[in-house]
Parts: sequence; C-alpha cells; structure tokens
Amino acid sequence: MRKFQTAILVIIIFISVGACEKDDICIDGVTPLLVIRFYDVDNPTALKKVTKFRIVGVGQNTTVTTVSDRTDLDSIAIPLKVAENTTGFYFIRNSSDVEATNSSGDTITVEGGDLDTLYLNYNKIDKFVSRACGYIANYEDVSSDLKMETDNWIKDIEIVTPLVENSTAAHVKIFH
Repeated sequence: MRKFQTAILVIIIFISVGACEKDDICIDGVTPLLVIRFYDVDNPTALKKVTKFRIVGVGQNTTVTTVSDRTDLDSIAIPLKVAENTTGFYFIRNSSDVEATNSSGDTITVEGGDLDTLYLNYNKIDKFVSRACGYIANYEDVSSDLKMETDNWIKDIEIVTPLVENSTAAHVKIFH
C-alpha cells in the first residue's frame, strides 16, 4: 500500500510541476522613440536649446506628451505612428498664447510663435520580443521632409541614424 501511495504522490507532483507556466513579465517590450537633438547652425558641433519649445502632432489638438511643453530644450524623444509610414509634427519655437478675434467677433486663443512643419518618413519593422511583450515596432530608412516657408527657423536637418531600434542615442540633428 505504501508503494501505491508513493506512486500516486509522484504522479500528482509530476502533473503539478508540468502544468506550471513561466511568469510572463514584459520588461523590454517598448517601441523606441525617435531622438532629436538641436544644434547651432553657425557652430554645428554645439548643442543649442530651442526656447519655449512646443511640439504638436499634425492633425492633433494636444501637445506630444513625451516632451515638456514650452520649455527650453536641446533634445527631445518623440513617438512615430506605427500604423502609417509618415508622422507629421508642428515644431513651435517661442510658443505663446495669443488672443485673436474670430469671424463671429469672439475672442479666441491661438498659437503664437515660429511654427515649422516637419514630416518624418520611414518603414516600420515588426520585431517579436517575447510571448509576454508581443511585437514592438522599429523603424528603418528614416527620412525628413521640412515644409519650406519664407521664414523657417529650422535651417537644416541631418539623419544621423536611419534605423530606430532604441531610444538611447540621437537619430536626427536639427540645426537652427
């Protein structure tokens, strides 16, 4: 009888251990942000802060949440759209609220400052991280398209790394 009880106990332990699954905890499952650094156009190796900087996605009514609003910054990290191959941003230097009158005679608040429109183009690559994390997006062949106006504050753009697979180093340099 003792052997039978021992055999049943061993079978129960084997089934219990075999039914266990690994804990699925996602640690590295974050789509990287595009890192942009701002430089002085007259001294291309020197970082230069953008004063009272605001960034808004084209077609959006709110600022980009990964960037401190209306602060002086020399670098930012911004998200790119994963469902499209282009993401557009309004880069606003010296951002401020300005009161204006609309066609109905009402006073409204509008954006003041120097506004440049920048589109970033890329190809998305889905990368499997793990069962817990699933897939993340990386981006390759990043290129820029600055909407040219008569008085752009952005003077030049350089793509440093056309592959975005982490958020630890700069991918784009903007000269102003």
